[in-house]
Amino acid sequence: MEEPIRIAIADDHPAFRDGLFEVLQLEDGFELIAKVSTGAEILAVIEQQHPHIVLLDLSMPGMDGLATLRHLRDTGTTTRVIVLTASEDRQCLVQAMQLGASGIVLKQDQTGLLVKSIRRVHAGEIWLNPSTTSAVMQRAEPEPPRPESRPAEPRPRLTRRETEVVAMVAQGLRNREIADRMFISEQTVKNHLRAIFEKLNVGDRLELALYAVHNILD
Repeated sequence: MEEPIRIAIADDHPAFRDGLFEVLQLEDGFELIAKVSTGAEILAVIEQQHPHIVLLDLSMPGMDGLATLRHLRDTGTTTRVIVLTASEDRQCLVQAMQLGASGIVLKQDQTGLLVKSIRRVHAGEIWLNPSTTSAVMQRAEPEPPRPESRPAEPRPRLTRRETEVVAMVAQGLRNREIADRMFISEQTVKNHLRAIFEKLNVGDRLELALYAVHNILD
């Protein structure tokens, strides 16, 4: 049998934390090992119990989620972090990804979406909330000229189909799933990705997804 996915939760809201702990315990292949309320406590859990996945609230007293991510980045832990947040502050979410988060899930999302994100992140992918990644599509639209300013450096131009592929990669979809949604072959998806990687000068899907997140701010 495969090793269960070991999960710890860090959230300072007892009702949410305890309820999530109980619900996730019912999932096949999940082992819930800890539930804590502060960043300092989750750092101790990670050091002592080495969970595969940490579900991390960004808004905690003392050491908040971003400070916790910064510490984990500096220590080089192999534990993957999925950020849980009620806020859709794009700048804050981008900062979380820059600090090494592997996924973002909104607290108001359905539990099934969180379960899916845990499995994807454990498999080495990243997960971003579909409601935020849809903004990636905006990058295909021309920007209005900015008066009395130097012209911005031109961005690499993606086709509409390439932009759709970027959005789906940022959502954590695999090539087969992208192909099914776009009604194209898996090889065509790979061809699109090869062209996208070259245009954007990124080396893998993680860099591509991070590029997408950065451009949400635009």
